[in-house]
Amino acid sequence: MKGQNKMTDYLVKSLAHQGMVRAYAVDASQLVAQAQQKHDTWPASSAALGRTLIATLLMSTAGLQDEQTLTAKVMGDGPVGAIIADGNAKGTVKGYIQNPHVNLPPNRQHHIDVRQAVGTKGKIAVTKDLGLEQPFTGQTPLVSGELGDDFTYYMAASEQIPSAVGVSVFVNPDNTIQVAGGFLIEMMPGATDEVAQSVEQKIKALPQLSELLLAGKTPEAILTAIFGTDLKILTKMPVAFKCDCSKARFGRSIASLDPAEIQAMIDEDHGAQAVCHFCGRKYQFDVAELKGLKQKALSKKP
Repeated sequence: MKGQNKMTDYLVKSLAHQGMVRAYAVDASQLVAQAQQKHDTWPASSAALGRTLIATLLMSTAGLQDEQTLTAKVMGDGPVGAIIADGNAKGTVKGYIQNPHVNLPPNRQHHIDVRQAVGTKGKIAVTKDLGLEQPFTGQTPLVSGELGDDFTYYMAASEQIPSAVGVSVFVNPDNTIQVAGGFLIEMMPGATDEVAQSVEQKIKALPQLSELLLAGKTPEAILTAIFGTDLKILTKMPVAFKCDCSKARFGRSIASLDPAEIQAMIDEDHGAQAVCHFCGRKYQFDVAELKGLKQKALSKKP
């Protein structure tokens, strides 16, 4: 598959078992490749960040509408540190990892040791901004460090949605991303125990997700491998790594600081540079701009 021209990343939404199951699958190979390039991640960090981006993307497209947003934070005790990802209903996601330069020996299955990289002690916190007065935040402990299991547990324990989350990232020897993707299966209210058991057995019998992706299986093919012909594709949507940072947004952040802090930037540094954690873009503010932002900060003081 290497070297072939793949179509743009996309996500599929579907129903199965007469509407008792909602199923999503995504090819996020280019999206994760872009994240790898932006953050210069090494294999263990690439896999951990990529899996978090994919899980966030799946949960966002499944559970959000319109302008709503979701932030997932993975805070484990492993060497990669904290992982942050932001997603929305439109299929775009962004994220970063505290320690991008982590590489570890393979695990017993000869795969990247994501569990060791992320750690097994810690938590996942998911904040949803649904446009209400207060965002909703739920959190659950890490249960495996592999991330798919951890997001599955979050969905069941925090949101009371029986689910299965599968996420996979295959990293080439030269650190580039070969394939990345995942699926999210949700039991709808009214789903029978028989249906739930059937889906669980099919997922357990599924080949490794990375094997399916490396074999060129599309999101539709992955869902068909789980549900057979009892699958109704509802829609396909493009997905992408996309950062919405801007100089104006960083300017608002500076204007929210104490005026004395802004004055210190003027006196000591003769300007300021803001760097976006999510995409690495840099924004410069000269003395005149900082003086204007200081005036805004002063006008906000009671």
